[in-house]
Amino acid sequence: MHNFKELEIWKESKDFSVAIYKLTMGFPKSEIYGLTSQINRAVISIPSNIAEGAGRETDKDFSRFISMALGSSFELETQLIIAFEINYLDKVTFDELIGKLNIIQKKLVNFNKYLKNK
Repeated sequence: MHNFKELEIWKESKDFSVAIYKLTMGFPKSEIYGLTSQINRAVISIPSNIAEGAGRETDKDFSRFISMALGSSFELETQLIIAFEINYLDKVTFDELIGKLNIIQKKLVNFNKYLKNK
C-alpha cells in the first residue's frame, strides 16, 4: 500500500480539483446540475481514484484505479472543451487548464507504466 498524500500526482490532481471547483463557481447558475456538476464530478474523481488505488494491496489493483483516474481526466478534458466552445472559458484560461491537465495525464500514464513494470 502507498501513502496517497505523499504521491506528487495526487497532490497535483487535488490542487487542480480545487482550482476547477473555484472556476466553476463562476459558471451560469443554470448549469449547476449540468456541465458544472459533470466537470466537478470528473475532476474530483482523479485524485479520489488515486487515493482509493493507493489503499489497495497490489500494484495491479492500484494500476486499475490509475486507469480510472486517467479516464476521468479525458472526460474532464472533453467537458472543458465544451465549456470553452460555449464561451464559459476564455482562451487564456482554457489553454492554461488544458496544459495542466495534459501534464497530469502524462504523469498518470507514466505512473501506470511504473506500476505495471514493478
